[in-house]
Amino acid sequence: MTTDDTLPAEPGSTGPEESPAEQVAEPARPEVVLAVDVGAEFFQVGLVTPKGALIDRLRVPIETDVGPESHYTALANIVTEMSERAADHHDVVVRSVGVGCGGPASRGLEAVSPMGRTSWRDFPLRSRVADLTGLPVFGDLDAKALALAEGWLGAARGHADFCAITVSASIAGGIVLDGDLLDGESGYAGHIGHMIVEPGGRRCHCGTQGCLDAEASGAAIEVLTGRPPSEPTYEIMQRTGRLIGRAAASVCNAFDLPLVVVGGSVALGFGATFFHDAQVTLDDHVRLPYSRGARITPSRLGDTGPLVGAGALGWRGIRRSARRAAAGAAAQPPNAR
Repeated sequence: MTTDDTLPAEPGSTGPEESPAEQVAEPARPEVVLAVDVGAEFFQVGLVTPKGALIDRLRVPIETDVGPESHYTALANIVTEMSERAADHHDVVVRSVGVGCGGPASRGLEAVSPMGRTSWRDFPLRSRVADLTGLPVFGDLDAKALALAEGWLGAARGHADFCAITVSASIAGGIVLDGDLLDGESGYAGHIGHMIVEPGGRRCHCGTQGCLDAEASGAAIEVLTGRPPSEPTYEIMQRTGRLIGRAAASVCNAFDLPLVVVGGSVALGFGATFFHDAQVTLDDHVRLPYSRGARITPSRLGDTGPLVGAGALGWRGIRRSARRAAAGAAAQPPNAR
């Protein structure tokens, strides 16, 4: 990772390439990305600068027991309001929209079916937001967006190799390796929630048994204890930490990673007890010469992480689009029109 405050060529990149703001002539007005986060309890939107500053934000609770269009209307209202505030209150130009959303989802969030959002099944989120704003929209899974954010400005800043894990209503993750955020065949690389941590354990919604998501997520904790994860017992905080540490150890051993950043409402809410047991378990399971000494640390960006991550997706998308356009222009004959 670069240590410059300006977004690197790739969030997680070690290269000295120019920031998005430096690749074009100085605009008449500052430029921002409109960041959108589809969370477990709230829709959030914000404005993110090329240096990662979150200069404004709005959020609205996600209602239960309403249809897909009611959910979309709630999101569309705050997206529209933030677009107006960008021009009227901040005098900035919105270049693109970055969206982070929980899965299942297709690559680019063309169709989303987020856990806990039962009315959205194969909902065409990317195209609806593009139609609403008239801007290019770049989306990815929320845990991968958090990995970009933590590598850009958070706990993984300066690291080219790390994993980010979100422990909230569900569990997901993203892996940055050699400075690049991994995608995989379908965009799910790093989806740690379906790593087996308890062979023969609880049945997971994916159909197998003992997945991390089925054993340690907020939803799993509520089923196991009959209490919301905001009211945990000491034993549950310890157990959850141990299971996350066990999964983190497998990832560190497999990918030669020195750092795991953990965020999400459950992990951060459990606090020191969770992180102590996670680190002790990690230490017990990383005994290889290259993985020994790996550590787990809390997300540094707190509740701003999802929006900063969505902003990083938007800036990365702008940069990649510019590169593709330049490559296409370079491939044309000199006199091509």
